[in-house]
Amino acid sequence: MAGPAFRAAAVRVRVPATSANLGPGFDALGLALGLYDDVVVRVADSGLHIDIAGEGSDTLPRDESHLLVRSLRTAFDLLGGQPRGLEIVCANRIPHGRGLGSSSAAICAGIVAARAVTIGAEARLDDTALLELATEIEGHPDNVAACLLGGFTLSWMDGGAARAIRMDPADSIVPVVFVPGKPVLTETARGLLPRTVPHVDAAANAGRAALLVEALTRRPELLLPATEDRLHQEYRAPAMPESAALVERLRGDGIPAVISGAGPTVMALADADTADKVEALAGGDWAANRLSLDLQGASVLPLAT
Repeated sequence: MAGPAFRAAAVRVRVPATSANLGPGFDALGLALGLYDDVVVRVADSGLHIDIAGEGSDTLPRDESHLLVRSLRTAFDLLGGQPRGLEIVCANRIPHGRGLGSSSAAICAGIVAARAVTIGAEARLDDTALLELATEIEGHPDNVAACLLGGFTLSWMDGGAARAIRMDPADSIVPVVFVPGKPVLTETARGLLPRTVPHVDAAANAGRAALLVEALTRRPELLLPATEDRLHQEYRAPAMPESAALVERLRGDGIPAVISGAGPTVMALADADTADKVEALAGGDWAANRLSLDLQGASVLPLAT
């Protein structure tokens, strides 16, 4: 059987940062943010060449071990075969190891680029299959669902297959992220979680997660109680005490604030009237960024944009 045919022209993929959990929605809820990595991929005659600018330019590998390359290779295998060579240019803006979905962005960029550069690939790798493949590589669907679909996502596993639904967040919500200078490994943060939790805490989180769907989509005035968590943030606090303290301080001031993903970034959900004030609250040890909501998810864009 003949292998796949590839486009001669390069393709450009843009993928958003994401924040998972959002307080009570552990491993289920995600939000796409207006901070982006851009990747340009071209099929070459031979070899592998990777150029990286921005985040990770001094630390990321430029060989087959790069997560983006591994994701490309996995998708190409699923599509029927590997190209002769690859030229890849990465413009990285999403901080690494900070709980803003940088690994999910690399995975989604890789599989979307592989589909875009392979002729007729949509028939073999539709959007549902993209989510399943991204989840297989990442291990859980919360960040990759938001990265692929944009907006506010609810994801789950059904018989071993990843599923997700996308909702439009209320347009009045303005995310403000506070990014610390040092990362925390996701493996470290997950390692602090207990194997069991009290039933009362699980019940409380179920109610808050349900409320959060209403608060994020239609009633942002409920975001403070809706973002209360008892399942993971307090257990992870020893790995990120400054982040835990900032969340407590912001929430004490009535500002809905959570640990973003596995941390240590803190995200506050403000509005247009309060975002500037919230942005100024953290102090000099944090890089505060007022972001937009991303509603598009992973996108194939013209090279000249």
